[in-house]
Amino acid sequence: MTGTDPRDEGGMGREPAPDNDLSARLRRLEMQIDRKRHPAAPDPSSRSEVSNEPSPLGRALRLSTEFVSGVVAGGLLGWGCDRLLGTKPWGMIVLVILGFAAGIYNVMRVSGFFRPADTKKDQSGT
Repeated sequence: MTGTDPRDEGGMGREPAPDNDLSARLRRLEMQIDRKRHPAAPDPSSRSEVSNEPSPLGRALRLSTEFVSGVVAGGLLGWGCDRLLGTKPWGMIVLVILGFAAGIYNVMRVSGFFRPADTKKDQSGT
């Protein structure tokens, strides 16, 4: 005994525990930790199930695109009507306002504010 072992206190320390005793204690400790540990949330990068819902960013981009496309389409149609008919500001004003309304309608439709119309006809004999 060289005196460098902290368990060896002047030669009166106890014998080191055998490996199988340490392994059993380690298994008991792991079981206790597992019982007290909360179940971990699944890692989002390793999800096996694929959701059919778009991401929030994708949904926001779609809604903004629906709105902007309505306003731009109205503006382009108004500009074209003004050039063809010679009604300088009025075609643009009216059709931009209609494009704005169409953009709002598209956003409400895509976001689910309106319920889809029932396209099935009454099959009871009418």
